[in-house]
Amino acid sequence: MANKNSEVKISSYLSDFVYGGIDGSVTTFAIVAGVTGASLSPTIVLILGFANLFADGFSMAVGNYLSTKSRKEYADKVRKSEEHSVIHVPEEETQEIRDIFSEKGFSGQQLDDAVEIITSNQEVWVDTMMKDEFGIFEDHTSPIKSAIVTFISFNLIGFIPLLAYVLSYFYDSFRSETFTLSIILTSIAFFIVGSVKGQIVGKRWIFAGLEMLLIGGAAAVIAYVVGYLLRGLA
Repeated sequence: MANKNSEVKISSYLSDFVYGGIDGSVTTFAIVAGVTGASLSPTIVLILGFANLFADGFSMAVGNYLSTKSRKEYADKVRKSEEHSVIHVPEEETQEIRDIFSEKGFSGQQLDDAVEIITSNQEVWVDTMMKDEFGIFEDHTSPIKSAIVTFISFNLIGFIPLLAYVLSYFYDSFRSETFTLSIILTSIAFFIVGSVKGQIVGKRWIFAGLEMLLIGGAAAVIAYVVGYLLRGLA
């Protein structure tokens, strides 16, 4: 059970890292593309880019924290209610277990055995009620850790579109092709993060990577066009 819970936690935190990275890279590169389309200076790219990393990254982390915390609180509330029912109205809860397994196709002695096995262990009994009656699969991850992972991944992956602009301040050779280098680095990041996401959700990694590349690219094109059309206002 401990190993299973550990695997669940790792998978959940990996999902937090991937989705935080996706949001960070897409939004930051959209800023880079928009500023470039508006023909503004690389300094503006860095100012807006880093502002997005820390502000939007913090906002996403807080949102993830509150969401995870709310799910856990709701699951705890349902569990306490079911534990109370199992203790005080066991006949009704036993009948609910019978109904659940009957709908699954159990009948006769097989159904009686299943009900007896489930109701002989209170923890298993309550777990079964939560999953089959309420559709709740308890989340064993920490809301704080999920928020931290989200914030780190948002900033770590989201920094990639800005890397070329940071390097341009130290190496003159990067200044002429800064945006091009940013496109290349970000495209690689999109594909890798998308591929990892594909592994998590059970999609083929190459298609998931290409999908992420297209989505991120589309967001960047939209931002670039908007920046280009509004460049006269700068």
